[in-house]
Amino acid sequence: MDIKFQDTQATTTEQLNSTQQPSHSKPSVTFSVAEAVVKILADMGVEYAFGVSGGAIAPVWQALQHSSIKVLHFRHEAGAAFAATEAYFASDRPVVVFTTIGPGITNALTGLFAARWEGAKVIFLSPSTSAPQRGRWAFQETSTYTMLNAGLFTSEPLFHYATTLECSDELSKVHRRLALGVARPDGFVAHLNISTNIQTSSVKTSLPRVAFSFAPAAVNEETIAECTRLLSEGPFAIWVGFGARRAAAEIRQLAEATGAAVMCSPRGKGIFPENHPQFVGVTGFAGHTSVLTYMQEQRPLRVLVLGTRLGEWTSFWNSVMVPKRGFVHVDIDPEVPGTAYPSAETFAIQSEVRMFVKALLKYFPQHQDHLTELLLPCSKPVRINLRAEGPVRPEVLMNAIQQQIVEGSDAVVMAEGGNSLAWAINLLRFAKPSRFRVSTRFASMGHFVTGVVGAALAHNRKTVAIVGDGAMLMNNEVSTAVQYNIPAVWIVLNDGLYNMCAQGTKMQGFKGMDVEIPHTDFVKIACGMGADGIRVERESDIQAALEKAIATISPFVVDIVIDPTRLAPIGDRISSLILQGATDY
Repeated sequence: MDIKFQDTQATTTEQLNSTQQPSHSKPSVTFSVAEAVVKILADMGVEYAFGVSGGAIAPVWQALQHSSIKVLHFRHEAGAAFAATEAYFASDRPVVVFTTIGPGITNALTGLFAARWEGAKVIFLSPSTSAPQRGRWAFQETSTYTMLNAGLFTSEPLFHYATTLECSDELSKVHRRLALGVARPDGFVAHLNISTNIQTSSVKTSLPRVAFSFAPAAVNEETIAECTRLLSEGPFAIWVGFGARRAAAEIRQLAEATGAAVMCSPRGKGIFPENHPQFVGVTGFAGHTSVLTYMQEQRPLRVLVLGTRLGEWTSFWNSVMVPKRGFVHVDIDPEVPGTAYPSAETFAIQSEVRMFVKALLKYFPQHQDHLTELLLPCSKPVRINLRAEGPVRPEVLMNAIQQQIVEGSDAVVMAEGGNSLAWAINLLRFAKPSRFRVSTRFASMGHFVTGVVGAALAHNRKTVAIVGDGAMLMNNEVSTAVQYNIPAVWIVLNDGLYNMCAQGTKMQGFKGMDVEIPHTDFVKIACGMGADGIRVERESDIQAALEKAIATISPFVVDIVIDPTRLAPIGDRISSLILQGATDY
């Protein structure tokens, strides 16, 4: 991969000031390390900073508040990190997370792992105990005396880049490393740990203003010609993942030009229209049986894999998904192709997906008339008649969300880990990219009950999180949404259970598991924090509740009393666990 460096005029401490002073005015104010760091981040395109502050990071916090960066003070550090992850995917700009010393750092780690695994660009700012106080039982001491150094304050496995800033002379090096990471075509998570005693120190060195641009690995004509040859030998299918999200138009053009069947990973929903006649279904977790039917009855010669690792969430490593002559696998990460299916024949290509597909299209004429059209299996939505009494069935709720929100609005929809994730993947249908977000990498509970706030802010429009009662009780940022008037909506599947655990462990043969949650009135909680909400106990009331949620400009909670007896489409995941020995049979 080629990296282009562009150095512009060095910036002194005085030049960091965005306002030029006339020559007869007083000398420019010297900038602090904290102000210099914030100016560097703003110049890199950072628009948002989310976090929970404290005294040890106060100089950086103040510098953020007095910059062009919009600062949101969250209720929990993990919530801030989850929100930053989703704000990145909504804006395509790096987002800052800031915390205070000690537990502020450790509280953020789950959200930062999610950022790393999901491929977001997040820069984490934290303080460390001042050097003279280290090893002397300082307040919430954060140093190598009290906390692990490897992995927390050093690069890998969590952070692509991590360092502790001990003096202003290191700013130029830090600046270059951050700029280089932000310019990467894939994700980048960095940790800049700033010793408290230097945050207010004056910057004594000039800072070169550095612009970086990546030239993605080019696919040569020989490779494209070989791909064309392989794909032209017989019927092929296209397997679309989240890494192909910027190539939606090109993938559709390729599919329609070749007649290829298309399937997608759970994170790839909507990149190729799910209502398209060539779409056969979602693979992996909560996926569609129509995919397996296709692979068994109309098994293609090859599968063109675009931007997915084919991991357990996407394939369950099911041998049925291996085509007759193997995969042509395209990914920006050269270590991905061949990893999930090491024994399958794989022609690996390192490339950005959109660049590859555009190059491949030159070899396929538009709408080839000679293609034999096969009747492809597909997963069709099932309409269920409403019942007058009893709790709401999840299938009925998803049908209503499809009509009122997916088709009736432009809102982005997100699904939290748990049964809500399974129902949404299986039953919702998206015809456009960037309308659906799930986490199938780190897959932490608490991701989207908080991430919805960052996404709604960055999208600047309604964003809806479908969540469970367990996740909502674990970690939500309703209060933060109220404070900043962010148009987030939470649809809570309230069944009084950790129901994925309840249903899953029963399928595994375990009995007497403690999975109950005391029934909670989430509308009262929401209203108590200044949000609005409505409780739904009958299926006939769903439509009106969703209409109100979409129309209301304030944060809104829809508390749905859910029938816990309806089995979520999690069977493949449970079968995988049983094969690994997690069973009592």
